[in-house]
This record gives sequence, structure tokens and C-alpha cells, in this order.
Amino acid sequence: MESSRKITVIIPNKLIERAIKASGEGLTPTIRRGLELVAAKDAYSAIQALQGKYKKRGLGATLDELRQERVHEKFQGKLQEKKK
Repeated sequence: MESSRKITVIIPNKLIERAIKASGEGLTPTIRRGLELVAAKDAYSAIQALQGKYKKRGLGATLDELRQERVHEKFQGKLQEKKK
């Protein structure tokens, strides 16, 4: 089991109420989720930095484009096998 720490923090009541309402959970799960989101910020930034780097792959490609690319790659592989 992962170790835990008990902490004391001073947080404005309105912020706590808004966060609990938004999460639909209790205080501890709400604070835990908030900390997880802060910790994941670097990963989100790294993913966002890749935006636009891949023209055909990723979220910007349609299903048909991905299928065409896959067929093209298989065809190229077969051509190279025949050359050997």
C-alpha cells in the first residue's frame, strides 16, 4: 500500500464548497483529485507541445485517412519484400 501523509491546510470555505459540489464527492477525494490534476500538469503540457507535429496521425486524422495510411504502409512493406 502506498504511504500517505496527514496534512493541515487552510483553504477558503467557498473554494471547498465549490470544489466538493463540482466533484460530487467528499472533502478528501476532492482534494486528492485536485492534487492529481496539478501533478499531471507537466504531462498535459508535454502532450500539448506535440500538437501539430503529426500531420496524419493523432486526433486530427480521420478514420479514412488512418486506414489509407495503414494500407499504404502494408503495400510498401510487400514491395520491399519482393525486392529482396
